[in-house]
Amino acid sequence: MKLIVGLGNPGPEYRDTRHNVGFMVADELQRRHQLTWAMAPSQVPDAFVAKRYGAIPWMIAKPLTFMNRSGDVVTALARYYGVESADLFVVVDDVDLRFGRLRARASGSGGTHNGLRSIVDRLGTREFPRLRLGVGRGDARRDLADHVLSRFEPDERAELESFITRAADAAQMFAEEDIGKVMNTYNPEPSEPDND
Repeated sequence: MKLIVGLGNPGPEYRDTRHNVGFMVADELQRRHQLTWAMAPSQVPDAFVAKRYGAIPWMIAKPLTFMNRSGDVVTALARYYGVESADLFVVVDDVDLRFGRLRARASGSGGTHNGLRSIVDRLGTREFPRLRLGVGRGDARRDLADHVLSRFEPDERAELESFITRAADAAQMFAEEDIGKVMNTYNPEPSEPDND
């Protein structure tokens, strides 16, 4: 069983903010496969989960703790469903990538992202795949926390649907194939300048 976790903050005040693009991807997967969200089992901290059955079963989850407690939920879900760290795929916003850019990795540190840092800390490993979704840094004079908790600008909103669709395609590819295929398909070509 593979587990795709979209990170975000719960509550209407955070809906459609940059920090919640992980939730948006999870919702797109739920919508396209007509899955049903359910509360996670009682042994797991609050989360919505949805399972896709078939030849290759997989599931998606949205932790309902705040971002900096994501590790509690992800660790509990992985333990409950017997998901190995290599079969976990975390979808998360990234201010160090320009808006609309996707970057898949097989492993890595939590960096400055509180959700990833929480997962690395609670899982006890950094060896799990993740998909970083570029939300840009915005105005350098603006507080970064304010930026990630803000809603998208009009020009970004025009591209947001296709951005989320591509990210959901990448997550589904991970569920049905592997992280190597995702990286080869969605990461930049070697000839592209890459300062991320």
